[in-house]
Amino acid sequence: MKKTELCYICGAPDALSYFEGRSETISVKGMERRVDNLAGWECKVCGDGFWDPDTDSADRYGEAGDELVLAARKMIGAEMKRIRRKLHLTQKEAVDLLSGGGHNAFSRYERGEVPAPKPLVLLMRFLDRHPHLLADAKALAEGADMRGAFTYTVNNDTEALKAS
Repeated sequence: MKKTELCYICGAPDALSYFEGRSETISVKGMERRVDNLAGWECKVCGDGFWDPDTDSADRYGEAGDELVLAARKMIGAEMKRIRRKLHLTQKEAVDLLSGGGHNAFSRYERGEVPAPKPLVLLMRFLDRHPHLLADAKALAEGADMRGAFTYTVNNDTEALKAS
């Protein structure tokens, strides 16, 4: 067993103690992953700590957390796809009506490759609970898209300004 040391974080003397064989459970969106046999240092004063760099604890803990985040993204993506299909919308229609982004981005949200914006997830869940409001959303969306609304004309003819 390693001795106690000065805490690098709070500066408390003899507060940093070594631990090994610890198990911790990581939770993300209701899913859990247990990581066993972790080793590291922990401060008795500030409660902060770090993994032992001589072990693979940090790698295993990080990989478990990453796996949970990816699983959560896939779960939310599958939920968005289910809701979109329930509303009888194509991806293009969902993009045009609800997100304003691109078709490829929406596809990546549904596959869980990238996290969907929180407002979009919230809107999809709201329409899942109240699908009758889709008609209102379509009516309200008319004229709301400002892309392509502005035009300009280049005038190459010079005008003489007249002083009055």
